Amino acid sequence: MSRLVTPTNVVAVRGDRRLELPDRLAAEEPMEIRVGGPGDEPTAVSVTMRTPGHDFELAVGFLRSEGVVTSDVDVASVRYCDVPPGEAQRYNIVTVRLARPAALEGVQRTFSVTAACGICGTATLEHLRRRCDVLGPGPRVAMSTVLTLPDALRSCQRLFEQTGGLHAAGLSDPEGNLLTVREDVGRHNAVGKLVGRGLLDGALPRDDRVLVVSGRVSFEIVQKAALAGIPILAAVSAPSSLAVTTARDLGMTVVGFIRGQRANVYSHPGRLDLDC
Repeated sequence: MSRLVTPTNVVAVRGDRRLELPDRLAAEEPMEIRVGGPGDEPTAVSVTMRTPGHDFELAVGFLRSEGVVTSDVDVASVRYCDVPPGEAQRYNIVTVRLARPAALEGVQRTFSVTAACGICGTATLEHLRRRCDVLGPGPRVAMSTVLTLPDALRSCQRLFEQTGGLHAAGLSDPEGNLLTVREDVGRHNAVGKLVGRGLLDGALPRDDRVLVVSGRVSFEIVQKAALAGIPILAAVSAPSSLAVTTARDLGMTVVGFIRGQRANVYSHPGRLDLDC
């Protein structure tokens, strides 16, 4: 828990009063992702800011989004990097060993991204279209169920309760039961952790699931969801224009601005039973 939450003191403004109170901050640390094939020296391919925890899922989810791995059989092992004797392990370098030679063309670079990054290593929308098939029909879900998902997600945000500084992403079944939830300072990372969990479990594509996120919807969130085969994406806030264009092209249903009994459906409403 000490790496997830950092205690601090704040000056709280309460009307005309100023109070010094204890508070908690969501931890944010860099994580380097390295990849290597059998017998190869691992290559650093990304540095991302994240909330520590579920690091292996985040690493594998990133590699799935970049097309480096496509299924669980591609991954031979995931581990933290060894450190020299006497040096403290910071758990901020993750090495993914592949069961086959690593194809890193277009990814073989070290680059820094923030937790609120944009495309994060995928150069163009066309590159995504070449790697991702149009999504299948997926489940039919009652609109009334979709409207409940943000509140259900919020109730599962254990670290948000302590810090107020984390995004979340969750996977739901068509009946609105949240099955898996991940938190992170970056909403992209939270989704990446879900995708990585599915890949490690051999459970991709997630074509019978609904993804719900706590913030806005960017191109990268649509990208990660599409590559995981998720047909329905629900969000508290608005999608970007590129996110909607991509969702329409790939056959994904995007619902945004879910506030109580109100929402906007931006693409492929046919999966939603709007009368329920």
